[in-house]
Amino acid sequence: MNSNSDLQIAGDLLEVQHLLRPARKHPATVAEFVGLARTIAGDRSQWAPLVRYDTTTRWYHRLRTGPGYEIWLLSWVPGQGSGLHDHGPSSGVLTVLDGELTERTDRGTRTLNAGSQRVFAPGYIHEVVNDSLEPAVSLHVYYPGLTDMPMHAAQCAAAVATA
Repeated sequence: MNSNSDLQIAGDLLEVQHLLRPARKHPATVAEFVGLARTIAGDRSQWAPLVRYDTTTRWYHRLRTGPGYEIWLLSWVPGQGSGLHDHGPSSGVLTVLDGELTERTDRGTRTLNAGSQRVFAPGYIHEVVNDSLEPAVSLHVYYPGLTDMPMHAAQCAAAVATA
């Protein structure tokens, strides 16, 4: 079998470019939001010149908006974290662009390296932390745009202790 055939690549449809529909100007499905995040991640010129690191607080920058969605760029110096939170009525895609982040949920702890993506629905509770010794950068797509980020401080200690 030809090692370059579509059957060999079948694990990731984004690797089979000729089978994809032409990209819409603005995404409307989870898959399209994931694809948009991957496209931005793959083009450092879109985001790298904008990144700033702040040792007193997480730095963030709204990179882009579209009909009903927004895209945020965040930087994380070692030790910075989000606290345990959800995203209100928003769904989202978290993509690590540079470095390494740790995600903690009630299901456990997951290390997210550059290129890792997490997709979440409204009500998804997590904490994201830079536990590494190097800075990290992440991209966050929210649909609808982020209007609420309720903190879950009472659960934070328990979630971190079990992680």
